[in-house]
Amino acid sequence: MTNSVDTIMVLLVLTNLVLLGSSRMATCIRVVAIQGIALGVLPLLFAADVLEIHLWVLALIIITMKGFVFPGLLSRTLRELNVIREVEPFIGYGISMFAGPLALGLCFWISSGWPLPAEISSSLVVPVALFTTMTGLFLIVSRKKALTQVLGYLVLENGIYSFGVALARRQPVVVELGILLDVFVAVFVMGLAIFHINREFDHIDTDRLSSLRS
Repeated sequence: MTNSVDTIMVLLVLTNLVLLGSSRMATCIRVVAIQGIALGVLPLLFAADVLEIHLWVLALIIITMKGFVFPGLLSRTLRELNVIREVEPFIGYGISMFAGPLALGLCFWISSGWPLPAEISSSLVVPVALFTTMTGLFLIVSRKKALTQVLGYLVLENGIYSFGVALARRQPVVVELGILLDVFVAVFVMGLAIFHINREFDHIDTDRLSSLRS
């Protein structure tokens, strides 16, 4: 079970690095979908000894929402916008790729002194969760396109979830589903906002919105 969890953690690291270095929005959406499917499997791996029915339900819902519904909504928005790449981010892709491994090393250093709960069997969970959270924050502040910032929000939530799911047996399922519902509403609302911004202003560069005057 530990090897399987480590594999998913390594997958999260690789997908985060792809997100930091890729300018193609369709690729980024697919990568976030892969993250969602991987995270959906985690509840079953952490509770492999006692697979309760609510964990199966949670895993199915997470895989469906994070792996298909959210990416589907964003892919539909992307087709409506007819935007292919994030061309001029605030921070270039070379610097982003250089900052990624540095942030990963920082996360390992920060988490090295943290006492881990007994339920977390893999030492990679905490640093990778921190790295995923930092990647999401970085995408939000370093990219201009609103759609990429929405992806950053999803990655940020993936980081929070990847740590919290390790304690899934101790948390009420209603809380987890409530968080998922909040994310769904946020993605839906942001997708609508992006569509209307593009329709009114012919672009989705958030930095250009600061030039508007009332």
